[in-house]
Amino acid sequence: MTPLATVASGPRTRLFACFLRLGTQQVSPLQLHTGTSLAAKNHYEVLVLGGGSGGVTMAARMKRRVGAENVAIVEPSERHFYQPIWTLVGAGIKQLSSSGRPTASVIPSGVEWIKARVVDLDPDKNCIHTDNGKEISYRYLIVALGIQLDYEKIKGLPEGFDHPKIGSNYSFKTVEKTWKALQDFKEGNAIFTFPNTPIKCAGAPQKIMYLSEAYFRKTGKRSKANIIFNTSLGAIFGVKKYADALQEIIRERNLTVNYKQNLIEVRADKQEAVFENLDKPGETQVISYEMLHVTPPMSPPDVLKTSPVADAVGWVDVDKDTLQHKRYPNVFGIGDCTNLPTSKTAAAIAAQSGILDRTISLVMKNQTPTKKYDGYTSCPLVTGYNRVILAEFDYSAQPLETFPFDQSKERLSMYLMKANMMPFLYWNMMLRGYWGGPAFLRKLFHLGMS
Repeated sequence: MTPLATVASGPRTRLFACFLRLGTQQVSPLQLHTGTSLAAKNHYEVLVLGGGSGGVTMAARMKRRVGAENVAIVEPSERHFYQPIWTLVGAGIKQLSSSGRPTASVIPSGVEWIKARVVDLDPDKNCIHTDNGKEISYRYLIVALGIQLDYEKIKGLPEGFDHPKIGSNYSFKTVEKTWKALQDFKEGNAIFTFPNTPIKCAGAPQKIMYLSEAYFRKTGKRSKANIIFNTSLGAIFGVKKYADALQEIIRERNLTVNYKQNLIEVRADKQEAVFENLDKPGETQVISYEMLHVTPPMSPPDVLKTSPVADAVGWVDVDKDTLQHKRYPNVFGIGDCTNLPTSKTAAAIAAQSGILDRTISLVMKNQTPTKKYDGYTSCPLVTGYNRVILAEFDYSAQPLETFPFDQSKERLSMYLMKANMMPFLYWNMMLRGYWGGPAFLRKLFHLGMS
């Protein structure tokens, strides 16, 4: 492996190199959670809905604000996953087992874990209801319910995953099927899709395409593979600087990109995918495949769609600057379930968590929130087995880069950060409420250049 020193050197990168070394260390998960469902109360100062990235992070932050005994998380799942690593699992780089830990191990100590599913929100009465018939009231509510995968909206799925040659990096149930399909590829079309809905990690559908192309080259199958990216969008990426870089890669590697093409059916028994032309509704095309990677349609969780906290489409309706709900001042939202007009990523959640922490602290003091979220989000675009373009941008789709070099270039250092440093930051800093994004690094590097 090329030493980091040959990739980036100089005084401004020493801190970055230190983080990379930390990221390669194997840190054991700590059993943080000590509460039991038997001790659960029916009222909390802060109630968090959802035990994913945003929920656990905010629970850790709120514990420091009001005390662990006054905070609870409602979450039914027994395991917590670091989902960004699934791109690398689907390409055979990482093991699926490395992406998950018991939920009990990531919930902050003393914070109550209510192991149930939310079935109703009643913000007018400051309470919620769970699927085990429990009513829980709160003083402040943080909604962090994530996004819902709707595989069933594609005819032939999810049952089609029982067949070979098809996978999806968006579910722990199907991500290893992507790697199996990649290994079993012989000759023909390798198709990658992007649905006609908002999704989380919008770069992931094309990341696996670049990794698959690299795998085919490595295994001598590239000449037998026709690689197709069928996307419902009208552009390869929403930020021009990075879109231009990706277009160059697409041209150099002879990849086919078809825009405004939406997957509507999978005939897994025949290895056929059916696409609708969004520019000509009703016009469809059937394409045979030797490998198919499906990015499913996504939507707000069903419990939110008809909730008073939702906007007309179903997302939690929050102020884009403060993350405070637009109608209920003691309700807040974070992450994929909100209508924040930025890309839905774990990096965005990290940045949002620091802003939301400050917002809630001021609301608790009957003060007006002042700190504003700028829409920061990040997408490490994996373009090969050792290269990443690190896209960082804001609400206005303008680059908001951290490092003192052109991040639209493919780099080994950025790949190492994606594969090693980011998981370390996630498990050991973000989920414990100590990582609010790279803003301080950005200031540090830019000060060093002045």
